[in-house]
Amino acid sequence: MAKKNPILPDLLAPGLRIVFCGTAAGTVSAARGHYYAHPQNKFWRALHAAALTPRLLRPDEFPELLTFGIGLTDIAKHVSGMDKELPPRSLGNAACADLRQRIAAHQPSLLAFTSLTAARNFLGRPVSFGPQPETLGGTEIWALPSPSPIAQWNWDEKWWRQVGEAAAHA
Repeated sequence: MAKKNPILPDLLAPGLRIVFCGTAAGTVSAARGHYYAHPQNKFWRALHAAALTPRLLRPDEFPELLTFGIGLTDIAKHVSGMDKELPPRSLGNAACADLRQRIAAHQPSLLAFTSLTAARNFLGRPVSFGPQPETLGGTEIWALPSPSPIAQWNWDEKWWRQVGEAAAHA
């Protein structure tokens, strides 16, 4: 049986400074074929505010992130929607093991989860924002506030600025 194509392709390459990882493509992102494509998603503004990109990029420009040492992926590659809408186990052990393999193969300096849900599922424990004690080989792990418009309650750009500073020194 052929493997199903991902909703959004990974944007990964060896030696990246940082890879951002969400849970799964959101509905708007899946429909448009671009990461963080909802007009009210703060991802692109946060990247620029954190000095990770020299200008504010549009979602359709996501492939350009590689030129800045930035990659993108999700835990669940074959489903889309809000976390509560995802099929059971789409963020489970198999999906997390697959992510571990992808990150180990490319060895970025930092892996930054763009939500507590993503970090919690990957690490298998409660998490707080900021750097985590675990590493994946030489890759540091961070948990960031979600830039999603439905996660306004926990938005704090300071964590994005801090991960930007860490990536600058990576």
